[in-house]
Amino acid sequence: MRLNFLTGFTIVVGVIGTAILSFFWTPFDPELVDASKPRIGLGEQGHLLGTDQFGRDLFSQLMVGSRTALFVGVLAVAIAVLIGIPIGGIAAARRGWVEDVLMRLSDVVYAFPPVLLAILLVAAARPGTAAAMVAIGVAYVPIVARVTRGAALSIYQRDFVAAARGYGRRGPFIFMRHVLPNIASVLIVQVTVLFALAILAEAALSFLGIGTQPPTASWGRSLRDAQTFIRLSPRLAFWPGVAIATTVLGFNLLGDGIRDALDPRLEVGR
Repeated sequence: MRLNFLTGFTIVVGVIGTAILSFFWTPFDPELVDASKPRIGLGEQGHLLGTDQFGRDLFSQLMVGSRTALFVGVLAVAIAVLIGIPIGGIAAARRGWVEDVLMRLSDVVYAFPPVLLAILLVAAARPGTAAAMVAIGVAYVPIVARVTRGAALSIYQRDFVAAARGYGRRGPFIFMRHVLPNIASVLIVQVTVLFALAILAEAALSFLGIGTQPPTASWGRSLRDAQTFIRLSPRLAFWPGVAIATTVLGFNLLGDGIRDALDPRLEVGR
């Protein structure tokens, strides 16, 4: 548990720190095209990771790409949480036909793979970072709704909820005051998992050309641009791939560590 948490926390803090630093400093202008420096090697002419086929500094591109990935991840997960939690909470509180309608609608959306649904939504709108963010967020709403409903159902059976109802407390107050704090640990773990998935989805959309558009740096688009030169300069695809894999791994390990820390049953079993 502790190793997972520390490893994930270190990676996530590193990515966040890199994204923040990119606002104030990068070794080179990440958008500067220099035709005299195409695909130069590691460390040559001051370029730590070399340059891409357009002569742009790879390390600077990766730094700004971390900012794009986190931006899309934060807003996409925020959309999923702000819509999914109320849906799941209402379904758990009202039960009956309200629950059936909300959950069946969620099932319809959930039936589509999130990345495929995001592709459909982005294709229907104008490709770009904003469209990718909204599409990914909407695609993950059913996941948050289902997790919220499942966790909230058991809380609504507790005596303290019945006591709150006996005091005349209304549904929204009961959910915010008694239910949500008791399912927060489950939602926190789910958010870390969704954050990793959102970063992966953004990279996939950008790789397909319907996500973040140039000249804004994106790890997924860097992979797409590198595929033409994969045999001549495999490092052009290697470094963005490492950035995506490491960030996703970091958030997954962080989620595992948080889950282990917040679930007392796992501690009892040790």
